Amino acid sequence: MTVRIIPATLRDLSYIAANLRPEDRAEIDCQLDHWSPALLAVTALQGFAYVAELDGNPEAGFGAAEQRGGLWIAWSWGTRRMKRCVPGITGHFHAVLGPKVAARGAWRVEARALAANELALRWLGRLGATQRCRLPGYGRNGEDFFLYDWTREGWNHVSLSKAAGAEAAATDPDH
Repeated sequence: MTVRIIPATLRDLSYIAANLRPEDRAEIDCQLDHWSPALLAVTALQGFAYVAELDGNPEAGFGAAEQRGGLWIAWSWGTRRMKRCVPGITGHFHAVLGPKVAARGAWRVEARALAANELALRWLGRLGATQRCRLPGYGRNGEDFFLYDWTREGWNHVSLSKAAGAEAAATDPDH
């Protein structure tokens, strides 16, 4: 199975959003009052946005968007086949996305994950993010989340050896 990381398109992100895996749907449902696959896709196109294809089919979207000067939000969501794309996404995150966000002057990049989403919590740790705090009642129905971040000071300490699938980064025309 071939994973390829490409720049995101509205079409690909809409497809992924319409076919979300249950964990991602739950996380999005409790953060947004009203959303649709198309609205989620349009929102995701702000900033840097990428798609992970598995054998030519879009399976995961990920990226980062600036919220205000120096503060960025990282995001990712996908279909049931997203797990197979994680090594390629991880490699692209370290080799391409992180350096691009840093070059744009980011001081801090945040990510939030539903406390019940064990897979997301482990992955954020493997990406080198620091778990900062629990956010009790952050979800619209009282769900707890965790706040993770990367800061400019911490970027020098993220181990690139944790980045699997670095060959995926070579498929990005900007790299």
